[in-house]
Amino acid sequence: NTYGEIFRISSFGESHGPAVGVVVDGVPAGTEISESEINQELARRRPGQSHLVSQRKEPDECEILSGIFEGLTIGTPIAIVVRNTNARPEDYKGMLEIYRPSHADFTYEKKYGVKPQSGGGRSSARETIARVAAGVIAQKVLDQFGKIEIVAYVKKVHDITAQVDSGSVTRADVDSNPVRCPDPDAAQKMEEKIDAIRKDGDSLGGIVECVVRGAHVGWGEPVFDKIDGCLAQAMLSLPACKGFEIGSGFAGTDLKGSEHNDPFVLKDGEIATSKNDSGGVQGGITNGQNIIFRAAFKPTATIMKDQASVNRSGEETVLKSKGRHDPCVLPRAVPIVEAMTAITLADHALRQRTRIDG
Repeated sequence: NTYGEIFRISSFGESHGPAVGVVVDGVPAGTEISESEINQELARRRPGQSHLVSQRKEPDECEILSGIFEGLTIGTPIAIVVRNTNARPEDYKGMLEIYRPSHADFTYEKKYGVKPQSGGGRSSARETIARVAAGVIAQKVLDQFGKIEIVAYVKKVHDITAQVDSGSVTRADVDSNPVRCPDPDAAQKMEEKIDAIRKDGDSLGGIVECVVRGAHVGWGEPVFDKIDGCLAQAMLSLPACKGFEIGSGFAGTDLKGSEHNDPFVLKDGEIATSKNDSGGVQGGITNGQNIIFRAAFKPTATIMKDQASVNRSGEETVLKSKGRHDPCVLPRAVPIVEAMTAITLADHALRQRTRIDG
């Protein structure tokens, strides 16, 4: 439940419990933080924001309980809580005794030996509120290192792939439609497909791509805390994320070394690369170019179609699901990917600062 070395976050709470939240430690004193800034980002993640996502109605407004005085961090742990106001555990009564296919009900019970909680408990995407809140603070820390932009967007939904210029895409481009895809033509097709699959009671997966512009050279800790390894851990810790690739990724296996290598050149007197198949990372350390990676998200596990399953008594049965669920997690995954990227980079930026200053 804890991630990071210097910039550390610990998330807590369950989907249908009283609240969810996060404790953030390692934030330099004097960093300006407000509840309104956090709430603005939480609004991009919350359910009910369009017909394409879960219709659970939650205001998702945070309360800062500690670590901040008169709008500035004081160097002590920052505790943030968001109350659950629209939980409907009664929707899950018929599912509590039946394991949901591809959900965490079975594995959680076998690991902890307790009955699965309604709404997925800790495995619910509602836990990601903690990450988004902490991500706002992480971006504030990154701002102390210069202009560092993190922009994620929906690259693919099912079999529809967007065409996006990662070097120039902006947050405004991404938020211009409910799918959060900056390619208008692809976004329209994605929206139609998600809406159709929602009406059919099914779900879709896809890919979120993320670009980081302005990262310093030298972030990353060889050998086991390489920056790309930590980003992979951060993304794969997200609900429904099943794959990660950076730079050329798996497509790089189709290239020869002479085609894949990024030649060094001088740009305005600075060392750079003429292309970026490395995705901004070499040897697990940032090289100053844009960091570009992709995270793959599977279709939502809980669907409205009947599914064959087994109950807790070991009997084969049919699961008839109820509740409010995303037909496609991609639109709401965008701010979560950005948050986990900021958290990872803030931690590594502070690690590098201690090395240089020390």
